[in-house]
Amino acid sequence: MIIQKEKSVKEKKFILGNEIYYEYYPHPQSTTTILLLHGFLSSTFSFRKLIPIAARDYNILSVDLPPFGNSGKSSSYIYSHKNHSKMIIELLKSLEINQVILTGHSMGGQTCLNIMKDAPELAAKGVLLCSSGYLKRSKASLIFSSRLPFFHVFVKRLLAKTGVERNLQNVVFNHALIDQEMVDGYMQPFLNNEIFKGLTKMIREWEGDLLSEDLKQIETPCLLLWGEHDKVVPPEIGRRLHEDLPNSTLRIFEGIGHLLPEEEPEKVYTSMKEFIDGA
Repeated sequence: MIIQKEKSVKEKKFILGNEIYYEYYPHPQSTTTILLLHGFLSSTFSFRKLIPIAARDYNILSVDLPPFGNSGKSSSYIYSHKNHSKMIIELLKSLEINQVILTGHSMGGQTCLNIMKDAPELAAKGVLLCSSGYLKRSKASLIFSSRLPFFHVFVKRLLAKTGVERNLQNVVFNHALIDQEMVDGYMQPFLNNEIFKGLTKMIREWEGDLLSEDLKQIETPCLLLWGEHDKVVPPEIGRRLHEDLPNSTLRIFEGIGHLLPEEEPEKVYTSMKEFIDGA
């Protein structure tokens, strides 16, 4: 292992033509590593409550998927699930980590599924938190429009119109949890205008989610955790994934929305630990 066990690491590696930001929290005894991948318009920040709990028992590796968070917004990087999967595989190789518990929230869950498909030997188990599923590629008209000059300005204005706080109200069931720290944390990455160029490129390169026939070939044991009030990825998607993934378990939490790691980190972790430590 390249990373020193006695201290946490927060740094970047240059992979596939882009700077990839990651945080590594080592455990002095555990040989199990949980890999955390965040959702769309998010970053490692979304795991800020889950990481300290999970780090009591396991090594934790959390990565910002480009163009989000502190990772690069390179114009040469391909912003697709398949390329994110390839990037994570290369990152793990560079860190000499041979196997992980793949844990992905929303969009990050779909990247985890791609890794299970492309490099199943890396996935000891998978935990999908309100994972994206069955989304189609962007419409041809939108892909064409994204090639127009300054389309990234339109993307910026569209996101500014909805606003961070309004978006948080859509993903968090208990609005009392939304405080200034949360708003500022989710706002921070969007202060860099380059992210909107990355999002524009993602519109063109994002290939859509894995098909049912692909999911049925994934043999990795998977735990699917959902919030009953998820408006972004409804529980019905979790039920469909549960049907397609041959070695999966589904649990739906009451009184929770889409942002599971923020809303109920203790409950989420308890389910994760039981699954990870189980036979």
